[in-house]
Amino acid sequence: MRAAADVLEETGNEDAITLRGVARQVGIAAPSIYRHFKDVDAIVLAVVADAFAELDAALETAAGSAASVDRLRAVCVAYLDFARDRPHRYRVMFGRHRETRRSAAITEPRPADGLLGAAAFDTLATAVAAHLDSEPDRKASAEATTLWVALHGYASLHDAVPAFPWPEPADMLDTLLERLVRSTDGTGRRGGDLLGEPCGVVLDEAEQR
Repeated sequence: MRAAADVLEETGNEDAITLRGVARQVGIAAPSIYRHFKDVDAIVLAVVADAFAELDAALETAAGSAASVDRLRAVCVAYLDFARDRPHRYRVMFGRHRETRRSAAITEPRPADGLLGAAAFDTLATAVAAHLDSEPDRKASAEATTLWVALHGYASLHDAVPAFPWPEPADMLDTLLERLVRSTDGTGRRGGDLLGEPCGVVLDEAEQR
C-alpha cells in the first residue's frame, strides 16, 4: 500500500500503479501480491481507505490540540494541509470514493455515517457545533456540509489551477469561515445574510418609485 501510494504521489497518475511496478518497488515477485490483493483496483482502493484514515487522524489531532475557540479553524487548516501535501492521493480519494453502506441521511443527523472519511466529517461537524455553541444536530451537520464543500472546492481548484492569483491560504480560510459558518452573536445569520438588509432598502425604494 505504501509503495502504491508513493507511485501515485510521484507520478500523479493512478494508472501508473501496476502489479509489476508495486512489486518492483517493494522488492518482491509480482505474483506474491495476489496473496493480499486480487488486482490493481483493490490496491488503489486500499490506498484510498488508508488515505482517509490519515485524514481522519489529522483532523482529530488538530481538534484535540487546539483551544476550543480555535478548534474549527485548526480542523480546517489540517484539512487543507492534508490536501496540499498529498495532492494526488487527495484527488483519487474522492474520485474512487465508494459507499460502504447506504446513507441514512433521511433519518440520521449525520449523513456521513457508513462512508469512508466518516470520522473526518464527524470531527468537522463537532467543531462546527462547538463553534455555534450547540449540540451536534441536523443544523450543525448542514453547516459542516456547506463548509466541507467549500474546503474541498478550494483545495481541488487550487491544485487544478495553480496559476490563478489565489488569496493567501489564511485569508481564504478566514473568508470561508466568515461567510459560511453562522455567527455566535445570537442572530443565527451567516455573514452573507447581511446582504439582505441593503437589498430590502433597494426593493423598498423601487416600490416607492
